[in-house]
Amino acid sequence: MTATSRAGRLLLTESAALLPLLRATPAADLDRPTLLPGWSVRDVLAHCSAALGMAVTGRFHSFSPEDNQRDVDDRAGWPVEQLLTELAASYAGAAAAMDAAGGRMDGLALGEWVHGGDVRDALGVPGAYASEGLDDALPLLVARSVDRGAPATTLSLTGPGPERDLALGRPDDEVSARLRTDAATLVRLCAGRSPDPAAFELTGAAPHEYLLFT
Repeated sequence: MTATSRAGRLLLTESAALLPLLRATPAADLDRPTLLPGWSVRDVLAHCSAALGMAVTGRFHSFSPEDNQRDVDDRAGWPVEQLLTELAASYAGAAAAMDAAGGRMDGLALGEWVHGGDVRDALGVPGAYASEGLDDALPLLVARSVDRGAPATTLSLTGPGPERDLALGRPDDEVSARLRTDAATLVRLCAGRSPDPAAFELTGAAPHEYLLFT
């Protein structure tokens, strides 16, 4: 299967990278805690499968904490293989739906890729938040920073990972901030995943102004 949209391609890349890792992971390790309070690896996967399944059907709930927890609780008793089978189908179906959505579900694709980082981080995988798909994730993150009204910022990405200059926030605003960091720390910062304060240099704005997922 191929995808024609950046969001669809990101989901397929994530599926191809994450599912083999999960199938090779002992079931007990899926109980490891993630950076999301109260959620294990398994809980994150259940949430992802439910959210992507909604993208396939076009029937969404509010994504409130209560609705998200209900999705997780509904899958709590499933065997691991059943959960991974649903997740695989959800990735494939959602990628096709996003191809047809014309950008309307790009934020969901980016959020699911970030959740893949949550899983990799809990399992001790290096580069958890700068995994395969980063080249598609970065433009989606930039676009989301515009939609969410982040401060107009000159971003200098450093190694490890890609080294390039990008612009965050609304392009018609006067640039008021400068941020220098690596790609993984940028993702952690924008997703509220406890970035190391020593791993980024920020002037002209506060870290919380870059939270793109609430």
